[in-house]
Amino acid sequence: MTSVRTTRLDNGARVVTERLAHVGSVSLGFWVAVGARDEDGPRAGASHFLEHLLFKGTEERSASEIAEAVEAVGGEMNAFTTHEYTAFHTRLPAAQLVLGLDLLGEVFTRPALRAREVEAERQVILEELAMEEDCHEDRVLTLLGEAMFPGHPLGAEVLGTRASIEAMTQDDISAFHQRWYRPENLVVGAAGALEHDVVVAAVARHLTGVPAGGPPVRRPPRADPHPLRVLTQPSEQAHVALGLPGLSRHDPDRHALAVANQILGGGTASRLFRTVREERGLAYSVYSYTAGYADAGVLVAAAATGPGRLAEVLSLVAAEVDGLIEHGVSEHEVAVASGYLQGATVLALEDSGSCMSRIATALLVHGEVPPLAEVLDRYRRVTVDDVARALARVAAGRRSLAVLGPLPRRQVERCVA
Repeated sequence: MTSVRTTRLDNGARVVTERLAHVGSVSLGFWVAVGARDEDGPRAGASHFLEHLLFKGTEERSASEIAEAVEAVGGEMNAFTTHEYTAFHTRLPAAQLVLGLDLLGEVFTRPALRAREVEAERQVILEELAMEEDCHEDRVLTLLGEAMFPGHPLGAEVLGTRASIEAMTQDDISAFHQRWYRPENLVVGAAGALEHDVVVAAVARHLTGVPAGGPPVRRPPRADPHPLRVLTQPSEQAHVALGLPGLSRHDPDRHALAVANQILGGGTASRLFRTVREERGLAYSVYSYTAGYADAGVLVAAAATGPGRLAEVLSLVAAEVDGLIEHGVSEHEVAVASGYLQGATVLALEDSGSCMSRIATALLVHGEVPPLAEVLDRYRRVTVDDVARALARVAAGRRSLAVLGPLPRRQVERCVA
């Protein structure tokens, strides 16, 4: 019998819990199905701005009172923003379940959004943008997103832009919250030593009288990707990222693509790591990853190397991607990659926080929480032919390349040619 239970309230909010009898903690999260892709240009970064502001105080508590309430019991509280959702979460001793739900319920429904706190967090976010610009490994991935999804919010920086953050008013942020932070867009996840009905009752109490709202209408990316983006600036290394259109988070071939990615550059047994780093010594950082959205996806290979070695690294990365697509993978590679994904999934669920994240994310983005055994079986059943089919679909799309470093565009173009 599964320990995962789900309840949908009359106003549309969904509550999902997993009872973990062996732990002494509870992890709670309010997951909102709104993110950076749901913002227009002037409000770019509004979701992330709210992420900062909600813990700055409510109608009942100040920011310091919220922080002290959590720390006084040894707990922790945090939040994060993605392109398609925003999450606010806390981990506490099991006896503090109701405290955690009360805090999250208050920040979700009744944030103060005081003018002085908006201005203080505006400066914090501008510093965060500056930090992102200084982190070249992150910045090149932002460049790649802009190239792969030109003119679409999926290609935009989640933090927003300097212009949008500087111009966004207290009323803009309040209106964004009032429009989207509604029960219909909410999943409450909880895992640990808890009772499902207690969680449901506490959530329902905070949402009483809150209008249900409705989900954002999303448009899929349509514009053709740009083949090359180059940002020339001082750097000890040239940072490169090669992107191919991937698969959506709902695509039945997504598990096969995950296996393909693991073979390409997902770990120290991968082709990219072995060729670029172990055999040639051309990079310290070299890897690949996939990301799936509601209606799009990406497969990315990235590396950082000395400017004089850029052409060689680009050639090797492209060769490994092409070799994977054109010549396929072996049964041994599939077995190793599949085994890694199964094991990593299990190992990642050793605390209440990771269990809460799994069930809440699954319910939010897929509308259901598959049993863990089913998730593992999906990786276990991936075959060589499945990987070939997924890669053939990816290969049909146009590639984009982003390069950040001290080389001018003309020199980068010669390296690509």
